Amino acid sequence: MRYFGTDGVRGRVGTHPITVEFALRLAGAAARVLAPDGGRVLIGKDTRLSGYMFEAALEAGFVAAGVDVQLAGPMPTPGIAYLVQRLGADFGAVISASHNRYDDNGIKFFDRNGAKLTDQLEEAIESHLDEPAPTRESSKLGRATRVDSERALYQAFCASTLPQGMNLAGFKLVVDCANGAAYKVAPRVLAALGAETVPIGCSPNGRNINDGCGSTDPGLLRLTVSGVRADAGIALDGDGDRLVMADHLGRVVDGDQLLYVLARARLAAGGLKGPVIGTVMSNLGLELALKERGIPFLRAAVGDRNVMQLLRTQAGVLGGESSGHLLVLDKTTTGDGLIVALQVLAVMKSTGKTLAELAAGMQRFPQQSVNVRVAQCFDAAGEPGVAAAIAHVERSLGDRGRVVLRASGTEPLIRIMVEGEDAELVERHAQELAAAVRAAAPAA
Repeated sequence: MRYFGTDGVRGRVGTHPITVEFALRLAGAAARVLAPDGGRVLIGKDTRLSGYMFEAALEAGFVAAGVDVQLAGPMPTPGIAYLVQRLGADFGAVISASHNRYDDNGIKFFDRNGAKLTDQLEEAIESHLDEPAPTRESSKLGRATRVDSERALYQAFCASTLPQGMNLAGFKLVVDCANGAAYKVAPRVLAALGAETVPIGCSPNGRNINDGCGSTDPGLLRLTVSGVRADAGIALDGDGDRLVMADHLGRVVDGDQLLYVLARARLAAGGLKGPVIGTVMSNLGLELALKERGIPFLRAAVGDRNVMQLLRTQAGVLGGESSGHLLVLDKTTTGDGLIVALQVLAVMKSTGKTLAELAAGMQRFPQQSVNVRVAQCFDAAGEPGVAAAIAHVERSLGDRGRVVLRASGTEPLIRIMVEGEDAELVERHAQELAAAVRAAAPAA
């Protein structure tokens, strides 16, 4: 596809396709495919400065195409997925670049069931992008209304995913919302459930989203958790679909470890269905720890859509990525950092164990990731020099390590991951591969 990547259309604001003109055409194309006879779309966004102009552009494009628009304002991406179903909209649109910095933005869609669009629907939308944005006659134009207050429905839904009768009284929690879309919702939900909350990263100014905070940079979370003697810390990303946590000692607990905690708890409760699904980037320690407990584990390609597809094929309910984009499909339809955090807190509450104790059964193998920026993405592993370097590293690591090279789906990057038992060896091999990729990269 020309524009849709692993998570909608994304890029640098002001550079094609992340422009107002493209957003207008995208709205028109989406309306032709998702609501050809008129209908209703729910639009949410995160806290980026550019979100205002893209919200206005999408609103204009949808109204002109005869689609009624409901504007939810800043709202976590999974909140839009839920409210699309709850409010009976025909589809949803989210303006966000997720964990990226503020000078990026993007647009992604959900269908009427709160699921991300299939490749076929995205291809159908792309087929109309070279056409002018439609404008219907006055009697057939859509209407726009604000539905900011409906976030209370999503907050209640999040709280309802705890076991009946359970609350979070007695917990002291630090919550870092990355100065992003969850800055209102997450602290309110946790406080309403009885937790003592210490909010950080909850003062967005349009430019500080994911800046030194949130799931991609949990250093402040770690310091705050240990400093205020909290029971745990919760770090979301800019649009609220990713989660990493910190234990009471201020140590980061990543997506793989959280998946392990949830899988063990579901197994003990007799509620684990199907295999656990990770990705090619999931830590080898997760695979081994689950195997020791008789829990099947499969790897999908990187991207929550790929994890979702394999979960559905295998009739599973738990899956996700090391980055903290986790799926708990018996609770919600898409990755939701807050809901996953609540499931982890429920395990802590029901067992009386700390997060450190719950995660201790999984030993993480040292991993080193290197991103090599290139003029354009290419098949790095297919280059002879890179292939030879990979073969050398794999021989060195043996069966207690792995190498993964892949092109980013959202940025011009070749992502390199090396994993093994010896941290120094892993670091050295990662740099060797990065040098091989740079040498093979095509010129701009």
